[in-house]
Amino acid sequence: MDQNIIVFICVGFVAQVIDGALGMAYGVSATTFLLTLGVPPAAASASVHAAEVFTTGVSGLSHIGFGNVDKYLLKKLLVPGVIGAVLGAYILTVVPGDAIKPLVAVYMIVMGLLILRKALKRDIVERRVTTKIIRLGFIGGLLDAMGGGGWGPIVSSTLIARGNNPRFTIGSVNMAEFFVAVAASATFLLSIGLGHWKMILGLIIGGVFAAPFAAYICKKLPSRVLLMLVGGLITLLAIRIVYQTLF
Repeated sequence: MDQNIIVFICVGFVAQVIDGALGMAYGVSATTFLLTLGVPPAAASASVHAAEVFTTGVSGLSHIGFGNVDKYLLKKLLVPGVIGAVLGAYILTVVPGDAIKPLVAVYMIVMGLLILRKALKRDIVERRVTTKIIRLGFIGGLLDAMGGGGWGPIVSSTLIARGNNPRFTIGSVNMAEFFVAVAASATFLLSIGLGHWKMILGLIIGGVFAAPFAAYICKKLPSRVLLMLVGGLITLLAIRIVYQTLF
């Protein structure tokens, strides 16, 4: 097997384990890797979203199998997420997405700290979030397509920070991400086409193998542990974005 594909498989596997278990970071991790190889932002985002069509599909089905999906939340996120993804993908083919990254990073830091604060409380109070989900789905899909990743960090972090159960949030957001990825990929395909098939294939293979394992981890981890892991990951990702922007 081509050595480069093996590297992409490893990246896809690690990224999907994190994403499937914690509800975020596949797009961010994979896109960052492609950008370091000199792939243009639009092409990198297109490649990652093409791979996500397969990885999120398997991940979503795995979460359904382990009982991690809230159907109400999924329905609320799905349509606005798809609309946002189509619009974001189109905008990225015309306008660079780097300008929004600092704003997203600041938002993520705030959400990350709120989640960590919740995790450290003696009693964790959970409530089913039923408001402002449609708007959140649209913004998440928009920024995800423009930045090559961001659906999980934005949507999962906001819902969890507002008190929604971490396990059902992660499972539902992962399932909705499949439709967001399909919408973004179709838009990229029609506007700029898809290349870098070796990268896409490696990311798909690694992600598909990791998806069931990640969904099982999500089911088994206690809410407090999930909160701490999600909060810590979001904060670290945001700090990294700020560092890259400034330096």
